[in-house]
Amino acid sequence: MTFSHRRIDHLVLAVHDLDRAAAVYEGLGFQVGARNRHPWGTENRLIQFRSSFLELITIGDGARIPPHAPGRFSFGAFVRDRLERREGLAMVVLDSTDAPADAAAFARTGIGRFEPFHFERKGRRPDGRETVVAFSLAFALDPRLPDTAFFVCQQHHPENFWNPAFQQHPNGALDVGSVTLEVPDPSEHADFLAGFTGSVGRPGGERGLVFPLRGGGRLIVASGAGASGGTSYRVATADPADVAERLRRRNMPLRTDGDAVTVGPAEAFGVAIQFGTAGTR
Repeated sequence: MTFSHRRIDHLVLAVHDLDRAAAVYEGLGFQVGARNRHPWGTENRLIQFRSSFLELITIGDGARIPPHAPGRFSFGAFVRDRLERREGLAMVVLDSTDAPADAAAFARTGIGRFEPFHFERKGRRPDGRETVVAFSLAFALDPRLPDTAFFVCQQHHPENFWNPAFQQHPNGALDVGSVTLEVPDPSEHADFLAGFTGSVGRPGGERGLVFPLRGGGRLIVASGAGASGGTSYRVATADPADVAERLRRRNMPLRTDGDAVTVGPAEAFGVAIQFGTAGTR
């Protein structure tokens, strides 16, 4: 089996009302960070795990969003356009140690002809002290998946970003274990995802493909009916049964299947969330 040298870095989840989404995620037992604002029009709140995170994102009021241009991917424009269609998983992100090299590789393979995008912003430590985080991104697009963008993310000051204090969640969440995209024909996306992940898809489920990632993560394309398809992600947690009890106390609709507990897309802003035991990604 060929494993990718990349791991899941984060998932970008587009929502209309950022604070409402944060409140729902807090109700699910996640610790949600403070609001951050980007100069290209988006605003986010993060949910950090051991080696991955979730990015709840929206468009700010009166935002001035740069348009897409030849060779330039507009992060803000993509999120805006995604939200005009519906909420949900907007971007799948893997990690990178050299975003410019990855951008060049994506261009050579024809999956992304975009300049690397670099930015930095101020952040805060748990004690309130200000710090700086910086990132370089390399984008790739699959035209058959218009609702989802893909990129790799290189962190330049990871010691200022990753923080154990932000990784403590009442629901025992540990990491993002997998992400699943439902598509009419998984085989149509095999070449693109092989180029993006650096691994070869193996059969998984009915006509599905599984792309193994570093650290035990998986990117999955499964057979589904819709052209845009459904999406879900799995969070490894210490005790799914405890998560289920927490959700029942809040009258949150859920589904159980073995050790897995699933909150549907209607309750989770267009994307299903599955909680499972660590090691069963």
